Amino acid sequence: MEKLQAALDKARKSREKETAVSDAVSVSPPPRKVARPTSLDAMWQNLSTFDVTDEQLLRHRVVTREATSAAAPFDILRTKVLLQMRQNGWTRLGITSPMPQSGKTTTACNLALGLGRQRDLRAILMDTDLRDPSVHEFFQTIPSHGIGELLSGQVGFEEQAVRIGDNVACSMAIQPESDPTRMLLAEETANVIARIEEEYKPDIMIFDLPSVLPRDDTRAFLKNVDCALIVIRANTTRYKQFDKCEREVSEHTNVLGVVLNAHMNTSDFMQDE
Repeated sequence: MEKLQAALDKARKSREKETAVSDAVSVSPPPRKVARPTSLDAMWQNLSTFDVTDEQLLRHRVVTREATSAAAPFDILRTKVLLQMRQNGWTRLGITSPMPQSGKTTTACNLALGLGRQRDLRAILMDTDLRDPSVHEFFQTIPSHGIGELLSGQVGFEEQAVRIGDNVACSMAIQPESDPTRMLLAEETANVIARIEEEYKPDIMIFDLPSVLPRDDTRAFLKNVDCALIVIRANTTRYKQFDKCEREVSEHTNVLGVVLNAHMNTSDFMQDE
């Protein structure tokens, strides 16, 4: 009888042990928030850094490094751009204008620094106005290599780009390119941009593009962006210029919207006779 009881006790303990193991295998741990890969963080942190004084930024009307009343219009633009691009699954934004001196580079720089205040985002600003680059003047920074060397595959992004803050990288020029249309149209340029996006995974890439009407540089490049903002200037941009610019941009990519630079009333949007 004692042997039978001992055998029953042994069998019961064995079943309890098997049940405990089974439960341990079947119960999954609670889900954890997945962080960005450490290697991606390291790639961004390894980019050379630069800084620029508030005085220099204000000289070029770049006001979005801090959340101030002056930054509010650009913050509204930032939010609208992000929401619409996310809704459509877009990541590449071109910023252009019908004619020069409309404020497209000012808009691009303000948008980039405004995005930099969104700590959960990463942004890349590229000065693709290769004929008349000016982002380096806005930021008072000369990179070790020009963006032309990057787009032609001579150097990598990690060698050419510089970072302001933790989450905004800038690819700037040293000097104008002698044949910008050839470079903007080249398949190598498209491949370089795709490689940067794949490796650095920015939430948004901003391309400061040339003005549309004077030359064909922007037309050559628009195939590489998902959408475009058109910047027009009050009392300067004529209606026919805007209309032609919008039609040409829409032939190559999506027109995300129009930025009215400087204060204007309806009557300020000039129309040709």
